[in-house]
Amino acid sequence: MLSIIGIVIVLGAIAAGYVMEHGKFLVLFQPAELVIIFGAAIGTVVIANPLPVLTQIGKGLIGVFTGSQFTKARYLETLKMLYELFSLARKAGTAKLEEEVDTPEKGQVFSKYPRFIATHHALHFLCDTLRMAVTGGVDPLEIDSMMEADLEVHHHEATQPIAALSTMADALPGLGIVAAVLGVVLTMGALGGPKEAIGEKVAAALVGTFLGILLCYGIFGPLATAMGKNVESEAQYYGVLRMAALGFVKELSPMLAVEMARRSIPGGVRPTFQEMEGACRGGGAVASKAA
Repeated sequence: MLSIIGIVIVLGAIAAGYVMEHGKFLVLFQPAELVIIFGAAIGTVVIANPLPVLTQIGKGLIGVFTGSQFTKARYLETLKMLYELFSLARKAGTAKLEEEVDTPEKGQVFSKYPRFIATHHALHFLCDTLRMAVTGGVDPLEIDSMMEADLEVHHHEATQPIAALSTMADALPGLGIVAAVLGVVLTMGALGGPKEAIGEKVAAALVGTFLGILLCYGIFGPLATAMGKNVESEAQYYGVLRMAALGFVKELSPMLAVEMARRSIPGGVRPTFQEMEGACRGGGAVASKAA
């Protein structure tokens, strides 16, 4: 939502300044220039990236406009789920936990948290880690190394659409110059005609440069930055899962394991210990208040 507000502010400020200088919006309406610049920019992205990355760009932009999903309430819900999972393992034994991680959709704990199940990589990351833990004979440091490798691979994949969108943004000013040069070519062909016609073609050429710079620094560059921050928030969420799993592997108590996880939550969305304890031992009332 904030990204939409930001775009409105950018366009509104430019439009207001243009009107203050008694500019005419009809002059800026150059659909041909927009087709050249934006179409060529999309083409460069298609040339340079495979289909999965293109799909992730679309999903990443949707995520920017819908806002971050890793809120305080989401973290409280996750801590509560982890506490229930670790308590189940302590009370019912590792065999029950193995059943839980093998079929999480039907599990006693996971089935109560559809939002976590829908986050497929997070689900697989946690289940694969706990599966290695219940097999026994694996050193906690080795499990931590496996988790680190998994997160590095996922982070690399998650940053690819950001790099692609940033490259597209960087190309927009150059493509604006291409549109401007084409406008100059048309202007040269119109020499000898009416002055008004020549003036319109010069204005169209300059609008091409204007659009290229505006789309780069005012729209797509900031969108790529916002996508990067969302990916960083996701990485922090996985870091919380990693700390919780590490605490379980080290055979800490369920509450101490989730406390380790809580300490790794970013300060802006980190619940207090009392909130976490209330969510874990007192049901979802505290988590609802945090939302």
